[in-house]
Amino acid sequence: MAERIVLAYSGGLDTSVGIGWIAEETGAEVVAVAVDVGQDGEDMEVIRQRALACGAVEAYVADAKDEFAADYCLPALRANALYQDRYPLVSALSRPLIVKHLVEAAKKTGASTVSHGCTGKGNDQVRFEVGIGALAPELKVIAPVRDFAWTREKAIAWAEDRNLPIDVSKKSPYSIDQNVWGRAVETGFLEDIWNAPIEDVYDYTADPSVPREADEVVITFEAGAPVAIDGQKVTMLEAIQQLNKRAGAQGVGRLDMVEDRLVGIKSREVYEAPGALALIAAHQELENVTVERDLARFKRQVEQRWTELVYDGLWFSPLRAALDSFIASSQTHVTGDIRMTLHAGKAVVTGRRSSASLYDFNLATYDEGDEFDQTLAKGFVQLWGLPTKVAAKRDQAQG
Repeated sequence: MAERIVLAYSGGLDTSVGIGWIAEETGAEVVAVAVDVGQDGEDMEVIRQRALACGAVEAYVADAKDEFAADYCLPALRANALYQDRYPLVSALSRPLIVKHLVEAAKKTGASTVSHGCTGKGNDQVRFEVGIGALAPELKVIAPVRDFAWTREKAIAWAEDRNLPIDVSKKSPYSIDQNVWGRAVETGFLEDIWNAPIEDVYDYTADPSVPREADEVVITFEAGAPVAIDGQKVTMLEAIQQLNKRAGAQGVGRLDMVEDRLVGIKSREVYEAPGALALIAAHQELENVTVERDLARFKRQVEQRWTELVYDGLWFSPLRAALDSFIASSQTHVTGDIRMTLHAGKAVVTGRRSSASLYDFNLATYDEGDEFDQTLAKGFVQLWGLPTKVAAKRDQAQG
C-alpha cells in the first residue's frame, strides 16, 4: 500500500491544488478531510466531490457543528474568553477540533503524515502542528505554502495546467476564516491600519448605524451554559445560531483591532462575532450576580491565561485541562436569566434574576428595610486601612 497523507481540505484553491501537488512531490496518496464547523458557504458534499475530482484517493466530510459548539465554544463562553480583552477566539477555537478529526482520519487510513495550508506568518500553523504533536506525536507534518514557498500565482498556474475543477478567477480581496462562533477578515486594503473597514467587509452583521427597532431577548443559563432563549429550549449550537441572527441584525459584534500574533508580529484583524459577544456579555453579568467576590476576582486571572493558551495553540496542554476543571467548578451557581437589549451595535444587559443570586436587596437598599449594620463599618475601615496608615507614618518619619 502506498504511503498516505491526510490533508486538511477547505475546498478552496490552495488546498485543491495541494492534493495533486503533494501527490506528485511525495509519491503518496492524498486523503482529503473537510470539517464543518458552521462556516456555511458551499455544500459539504460538493466540497467532498471536488476533492476527489482533484485527485484525492479518499475524501471525508465531518459534520462537527454540534461538537464544536458544545465542546469548544461552551468552554470558551464559561471562560469569558476574549483575547486582549476583545477577540473571542474565532479561529483559535476551531483548530483543535479540526486537528482531532485529521488525526482520526490518519489513524483510520494508515496515513503517516498530515498536511495543512497555513503560511509561516500566522498562528494557525502552530495550532495545527502543536495539536497534532499532542494527539499523535508519531505523525509527520508538511505545509506546502510555508515550507515550499507555494504562492497563489503558482497555485493558479498549476490548476490551469492540469484543468482542475476550480474557478481560479474568483479572488477575494480579503483572507476570510469563519465558523459558527464568528468570522475573521484580514489582508487587502485592511493591512493599512489607517484605512477604515467598509461595509463590504461584513457578512454576519448589518450596518449598526441604520435606524431600526431594538430587539429584546432573555437568555437562560444553567451552570454557565445557555439552555433557553425567550423561554424556548436550545442547544449550545442553536443558542449561537439564533443570537448570530438576532444580534447580527442589530449590528452587534463588530471588532476592528490590531492584535499580537504568537509569531511576534502585530496584525490588523476585523472580526464579526454577534452571537459569541452577546452570550459572553450575558454570561459575565450572570456571574456578577451569582459568583462570590474572591472567586470572581481569581477567575478573571484564570480567564486571561486560559484565553492565551488557546490563542497560542495549546488547547491540548495539561494546564488548559487543569484550568477547565477550575472554571467548571466556578460555574456551579451560574444559573438564571439575563435580559438584553440588542440595538445599534450594542448588546446591553437590562435585567438579571437567579435563584442562586448573591444580591440581597435588604443589604443593598438605602431605603426602609435596610438590614446592613452601619455601626460595624467604622472599625472595619480603621482595621482595613491600618497597614497603609502605619507605612505612611514610617515614610513621614524618614522624610
